Amino acid sequence: MTKSKLLRYALLGVTAALLANFFLQKKEKPQGHHPRDYAEIAAEGIIHAATEYNSISFYVDGDTLSGFHYELIEAFARDHGLQAAISPEMSFDNRLEGLADGRYDVIAYGILVTSELKDSLLLTTPIVLSKQVLVQRKLNDPADSSLFIKSQLDLAGKTLHVVKGSPSILRIRNLGNEIGDTIYVKEIEKYGSEQLISLVAHGDIDYAVCDESIAQAVADSIPEIDINTAISFTQFYSWGVSKQSPVLLDSLNTWLETFKKQKEYKEIYRKYYK
Repeated sequence: MTKSKLLRYALLGVTAALLANFFLQKKEKPQGHHPRDYAEIAAEGIIHAATEYNSISFYVDGDTLSGFHYELIEAFARDHGLQAAISPEMSFDNRLEGLADGRYDVIAYGILVTSELKDSLLLTTPIVLSKQVLVQRKLNDPADSSLFIKSQLDLAGKTLHVVKGSPSILRIRNLGNEIGDTIYVKEIEKYGSEQLISLVAHGDIDYAVCDESIAQAVADSIPEIDINTAISFTQFYSWGVSKQSPVLLDSLNTWLETFKKQKEYKEIYRKYYK
C-alpha cells in the first residue's frame, strides 16, 4: 500500500465521523443535562447513543449508515418506538464524559467488561466475545527483527499505543506484572483504533493495541500489519449506561436476551463478524 493510500485511510475515519456528526448534530442534546432513565428517553422519543467510527461499530458507506452496533441500537429503538441519534466519538474518555453529563444515554460500542468499569458504569448483558490484540508490522526485513514481537515476553520495555481511556490499559498493566517487566502505554486522543492501525502500517508508530474484530476487518486492506499476538484472553464486551439509568439497563438487557435469539440478530452478526 502506498504512503498516500495509507494517509487517506488514516484520515478517512476522522473525516467521515465529522461529516456524520455534522448531519446528526440536530438530534444531539446540549451539554449540561443529567443522565436520563428510560421514562425520560421515552418521553422525548429519542435515545442518544455514542459509538466509535470504525468498520465494525459505525461507518458511512456512500449515503448509507452501517455498522454492527449501529444496526443493533437502531433495532432497539425501532422495537421501542424510538429514534436513535448516533454520535461518533473517537475518544473513550469523551464517551464516558458524555454519558455522565447526559449528552448520551448509552454507549453503543463494545466495551471490555472489567471490574474497574463496573464501578462507574452499568454494563449490559454481553453482546459479543472478542479479545485485544497487538498490531505491528509484518517481519519482511531481517533488519527489523528486533522490533517484531513473537510472544508477550518480547513486550518488555516496549511502548504500546491505545485509544485514550481504553479499558485495554488495565490489561496491559496486568500483562506487565505477569511478564515481570514494564510495558509502556501511550494514549492517543485524536484517533480511533483503525487510525492507530494505519499509523503502525505507515511506520509512524511501532505498536498499537485494539479489538481483534476491528483489526481483522481492516487486515485485508492493510496487508502490512500482523495481528497474531494476543494481549488478552477472549472476553465479554457490552454496552454501557449511567448508574442513574437502571430501568434503561433492564430494558436493554430484556431486549438483547430476546433479540439475540432471532434471525435478524444472526444476520447482523454474520455481516460484521465473519
